[in-house]
This record gives sequence, C-alpha cells and structure tokens, in this order.
Amino acid sequence: MDEQEIVIVSNIIKDVALKFHGIQYRVGAMIELPRAALLADRLAKHVDFFSFGTNDLTQTTMGISRDDSSKFTEHYIDSGVFSSDPFEALDIDGAGRLITIAVDLVRKSGRNIKIGLCGEHGNTPQAMKLCSELGITDYYRS
Repeated sequence: MDEQEIVIVSNIIKDVALKFHGIQYRVGAMIELPRAALLADRLAKHVDFFSFGTNDLTQTTMGISRDDSSKFTEHYIDSGVFSSDPFEALDIDGAGRLITIAVDLVRKSGRNIKIGLCGEHGNTPQAMKLCSELGITDYYRS
C-alpha cells in the first residue's frame, strides 16, 4: 500500500458519492502490511480513519501464515522461539511496535483521524494494554 493507491481509491469513492447527490461517506484504510504502518503519516493525509488488522499484520511482519502455523507453533513455544502463539497474543515487539510507530507518525503529522484495531487480538490483554497506551478506543475481535 502506498499513498498513490489511497489517492486513487479515494477519488473513485468521491466520484461515486457525487453521482448519488452528495452521499455522506468516510474513507478509511486497513493497515495490514508493515509498509503501510511505516507510511502511516502519508496515508493519513487521505483518510478519515485507520484500522489495524492484527491478523494480517502479524502474518506479514513475522513471515508466517496463520493457516499453517499450527504445524510448528507448539514446537516453537516449547523450544523458546516464541513465548506464546503470535496469533493468540499480540507480538508487542513486532506487530505491536509497528502499530506504535504508525500511531506516533499519524499524531506527529497533525492529522486527527480515528484509529482502531481489529483481528483475533482485539480483546487480548496485550492488545488492550497497547490500545490504552496509544489512545486507541475502538478495538474488535474478529
């Protein structure tokens, strides 16, 4: 995801809304890729809200698929590679850090957009603590 993609999609939405006589709408973006998190300040210029998709952000940050991680996760936990299943407990040092960086970038940019979090991590203690620290008030478990 990059800034130009947001601009193109926003313009399409704007054109459609105009055809329907000024329908009220808001444009948002799911932040599910590390690159999108690192470009959050640029993307925020073109949206009204963000939602961090923790399932995909975890997959793309760690380079592992949720679909087949059950084949090795238990072994990784037993071996000390993982302290817990990263698809059950938000990895604060990985995906959590990217979320923190992204929120900081948005806040420093001066954009006052709504920021949320969704995914399997939505109501885990790690995610709720991070949301509280970052001022994220909307979080949902999928």
